[in-house]
Amino acid sequence: MKVKFKYITLIFVLLAVQAGAQGIITGTVKSMEGEPLVEVEVFLQNTAYITSTDRKGRFELNDIPYGTYTLAAFSMGKATLSKEVNLTEENKVVNVDFELTDLAAELDNVTIKSQREETTGIRRLQAVEGTAIYEAKKNEVIELRDITANLAVNNSRQVYAKVPGLNIWESDGAGLQLGIGARGLDPSRTANFNVRQNGYDISADALGYPESYYTPATEAVERIEVVRGAASLQYGTQFGGLLNFVMKEGPEDKKIEAITRNTVGSYGFFSTFNSLGGTVGKWNYYTFFQYKRGEGWRENSSFDSKMAYGALKYEASDRFSVKFEYTFMDYLAQQPGGLTDQFFLEDPRQSIRGRNWFQVNWNLFANTIDYRINDRLKLNVRTFALIGGRDALGNLGRIDRTDELEKERNLFSDEFHNIGNETRLIYNYHIGKRQAVALVGARYYNGFTDRKQGLADATSEPHFTFLNPDNLEDSDFDLPSENISIFTENIFDITDKFSVTPGVRFEHIYTGADGYYQKSTFVKDPVTGFKKDSTYQEYESRERSRSFVFFGLGLSYKLKHKEVYANFSQNYKSINFNDIRVVNPNLVVDPNIKDEFGYNFDLGIRGSKPGKFNYDISVFYLRYNDRISAIQKKDTVNFRVYRYRGNISDAYSTGLEAFGELELFNALGVDSQNSLNLFVNTSVIDARYLQSDEEAIEGNKVELVPPFSVRTGLSFIHNDFKVTYQYSYVQKHFTDATNADDMVPGAVSGPIPTYYVMDLSASYRYKFAKLEASVNNITDNKYFTRRASGYPGPGIIPADGRTFYLTLELKF
Repeated sequence: MKVKFKYITLIFVLLAVQAGAQGIITGTVKSMEGEPLVEVEVFLQNTAYITSTDRKGRFELNDIPYGTYTLAAFSMGKATLSKEVNLTEENKVVNVDFELTDLAAELDNVTIKSQREETTGIRRLQAVEGTAIYEAKKNEVIELRDITANLAVNNSRQVYAKVPGLNIWESDGAGLQLGIGARGLDPSRTANFNVRQNGYDISADALGYPESYYTPATEAVERIEVVRGAASLQYGTQFGGLLNFVMKEGPEDKKIEAITRNTVGSYGFFSTFNSLGGTVGKWNYYTFFQYKRGEGWRENSSFDSKMAYGALKYEASDRFSVKFEYTFMDYLAQQPGGLTDQFFLEDPRQSIRGRNWFQVNWNLFANTIDYRINDRLKLNVRTFALIGGRDALGNLGRIDRTDELEKERNLFSDEFHNIGNETRLIYNYHIGKRQAVALVGARYYNGFTDRKQGLADATSEPHFTFLNPDNLEDSDFDLPSENISIFTENIFDITDKFSVTPGVRFEHIYTGADGYYQKSTFVKDPVTGFKKDSTYQEYESRERSRSFVFFGLGLSYKLKHKEVYANFSQNYKSINFNDIRVVNPNLVVDPNIKDEFGYNFDLGIRGSKPGKFNYDISVFYLRYNDRISAIQKKDTVNFRVYRYRGNISDAYSTGLEAFGELELFNALGVDSQNSLNLFVNTSVIDARYLQSDEEAIEGNKVELVPPFSVRTGLSFIHNDFKVTYQYSYVQKHFTDATNADDMVPGAVSGPIPTYYVMDLSASYRYKFAKLEASVNNITDNKYFTRRASGYPGPGIIPADGRTFYLTLELKF
């Protein structure tokens, strides 16, 4: 497969050199004063054709198939302009000149109104962006600069309010970790999405342990890209799709810019975020440091977090750039543990675990190379690595039993060492008079996890040290993984409005486990004749290697201000390390557990008109075969209730996801310099288990799927003042496949009752200063979104009550 990929790459390069020329677009970009503008981005919308102006403000795009296009010129600090261009046999060479005006006042106070930058705070990805194809795929782009929300604590309820169909876990009031799922996918640490930062992986192990212990500081994020359904063709086997955090870069028009944001809030919350960025010659840099601490809304929920990031980019020319990045995160958090239903009703702020702690250390390294070989061919190479670890310390026993203070605690320790590379080549060509875009890519990923479980001391302090490191009481495993992928997609324009995008991906996956775990058995004492407990080390070595190919197809029909789209993609999800070997008193794993497979289907219509409206309405069908889940069982020997994890059934999830946003003043015909935006985001989902060997679940509802949810909000903008009100409503749903609806002693199973929550945020900017304020959960509702079987539980994890925050930002 590697040889074939090499030949495909060579063919693409030769085609780029030998292809016959078609139309040519030339021109200049100048300021209103007539001065040439350097490094202005000039591109044909919805294509891969892009270039930059030289030192005299000139640009040229070659080998363009005949047709009608929209040519745009974009430069930071300037108003974006676009013009229609028509290339024909009689009009092969077209000259287009632009004069760009300055944006008034500070850039943060002005929204660029173009197809690339909408005023709604959420937009859609272009058919082609960079070296990726998004044609016909369901996607959303969250522009953080347009959101009035509590960014200091990464409030996901507010940040992702305009993305339909998400189930959001609100079990971390400090915003240290993100938990979102969609269409029946477990939200735990966003493990069912392929989570990336600037296009490279940031999770613990993308295949063996795809949980995200690191979440980028929202204050440093430029935008968040969410791609679902057919995202599996370019980003791998996760059913959920892609979640990509695009970090800020230094301003191009300043040598240095400094920003400091300081936030204080309820329950001892304090955060300071400080960044530096700018451009010096051909070098662009951006760096930040964030520190935050707090006591938490519940007892025993203090935290202390440090995060840093540095990026250095060298633009050798308008065709070649190289970027280096380093990300650091280190935090310590006390875990208050879960609650039973009765404890939650009595006082959701209480905690009966005072000795549980959690710490994470994350070090991410990345190198990105972009090379525009010519106006039709681009190369992108991403190399990345992770050195990190997480430690969970405390009592994982049933939450309805008190913590024996003199008893040793359990320590779960993971170390991660991963490295990977993803290389992409995108080629814009034509078939007859129709344009086409081809993408081919390859990925190699090698992960290694060292997982240990044993006893730690009996104190209440965060001492993450094993009592017997050479002879652990639970287990010690090396967990390697390897992934080799080759993928390709191609956009074929059948007509000016209709396109077809087929794709195929080859995957080779290897996961293994090598180590020991402690096994107990009862043996007869030869002296007394009584049975006694005997513990010994059981050594185990497992390997699972599999290769497969899956396919997808996208269809897009574009009209003025709207698009009808459909996509279908096969999908596959490998078992992870927790499914191979885990020692948890609340969970038993089927030793014969196997991978899941299925497919995604989306059909929808979306459209937008900058400054007026934006909508996306779609139906979907998601099929899981051999779905992995946990069900509640009873141990009649030891008289306990536990969760059993395995391939319990085939299942499906289908429904409607809808988002709409409207600028009310414009819609009502009110002539106003102010802005009043209303958005509504709703989903109606039915998810069911099909035939199963477990009679107790056949026909049941799939867990973690709210049948109905709605998030809506109203934003008012007057000059430099903004205020946003948001309302969220989530209907009752279940947490396990048996649809347990009664109170269970350990509280790891049972329903999530219907809840609603409201938030209010406001900001005001005056010259270089900005003041922000927010009230989360205005009505102080007592609710929860999660029942945990392990950390940070077990049991009910309450969401935070009413909290207040105040932020002062200074920009120099």
